Amino acid sequence: MTVRKNQATLSADEKRRFVAAVLELKRSGRYDAFVTTHNHFIMADTDSGERTGHRSPSFLPWHRRFLLEFEQALQSVDSSVALPYWDWSTDRTARASLWAPDFLGGTGRASDGRVTDGPFAASAGSWPITVRVDSRTYLRRSLGTGVRELPTRAEVDSVLAITAYDAAPWNSSSDGFRNHLEGWRGANLHNRVHVWVGGQMATGVSPNDPVFWLHHAFVDKLWAQWQRRHPGSGYVPAGGTPDVVDLRETMKPWNDVTPADMLDHTAHYTFDTD
Repeated sequence: MTVRKNQATLSADEKRRFVAAVLELKRSGRYDAFVTTHNHFIMADTDSGERTGHRSPSFLPWHRRFLLEFEQALQSVDSSVALPYWDWSTDRTARASLWAPDFLGGTGRASDGRVTDGPFAASAGSWPITVRVDSRTYLRRSLGTGVRELPTRAEVDSVLAITAYDAAPWNSSSDGFRNHLEGWRGANLHNRVHVWVGGQMATGVSPNDPVFWLHHAFVDKLWAQWQRRHPGSGYVPAGGTPDVVDLRETMKPWNDVTPADMLDHTAHYTFDTD
């Protein structure tokens, strides 16, 4: 069984293996397919139309499946690799271990945001940005510039305390746990982290930055925590809702998986603190 660990506890060998598997997916062309998929859905998902990956109840099960597919791709390269998660409510600064040169590298330079250290820097020669929103072909970050502070543990706890999973109108104006975690209302958790990292993470092609996977692995972990805390408050809507994915309705682009299929993560992996 795959165990997803806090990135702060990874051994040097676990970091090396994760990075090597990510780089191999990039070299083979498989990585960029994930970037393309994410960008398609973030651009297509709208508050007043069809929405699947974002601004909707299926934000969490959609990303759970997306991460699982990526993790399985990593494991096809190295079966020992699991997705680590980044607890940004604890590791809240640009000095945190995940930004070290032996893992993800650090922030970008002030002039253009270009990351200059670590295995994903352009100078390393293994991470060209090919699915992009502009002509820049290098990884960019601006840690703590777009927004100064990452979410606190108190803010996380306030969102975990919300009882209802979601509510009409099932978009970015909805009340409920999903929308507060996604970040369109209240404490603004998930969205704020994307902006804090900056660079490609603040765009639809955010998976160009490998930290995307560690960020979303933690968002997924928070969903699992919420599920345990509120066992009587399941996924909604149950059925007959236009433009959003109901509990037993299949999700694009796979069309073979429903939110109901993604409710129990333990069928696929556990977390180190489960």
